[in-house]
Formats: sequence, C-alpha cells, structure tokens
Amino acid sequence: MENRLMFDYTKRILENVSFDSELFVKEFNKALMQMLPYDVDRLEQWVEDYVQDKPTLHQKLSQLEIQEV
Repeated sequence: MENRLMFDYTKRILENVSFDSELFVKEFNKALMQMLPYDVDRLEQWVEDYVQDKPTLHQKLSQLEIQEV
C-alpha cells in the first residue's frame, strides 16, 4: 500500500512540474533513487507514455538517455 502511495505521489509531482523540463528531470531522478525496483520500472513506463505528447520533455529525456549510454 505504501509503495502505491509513493508511486501516485511521484506521478502527481511530475505532472505538476512538467512545465519545466529541468525540474521534471530533477524530480524524476530524485524519485528513481527513492523507489523500489518494481516501482522504478512502472514509473519509467509511465514517464515514457506521459511525455509522448510533450515534445520538450520528450527531447530532454531522450538527451539524457543518450548521455547515459
């Protein structure tokens, strides 16, 4: 139950900061450090779906993935 609350809370935070791609990435990375592996996978999938119609966020996350490789 607590994990579900953390996941929902994180989604709400990311939705609220999605106006700023830098802040979105900062909050996303912070959440990844605090969540269990199962929730990390779910959050990554949610973010992929969420940014599909948000070009600025999608571009920023794509740049990060390239840098990590």
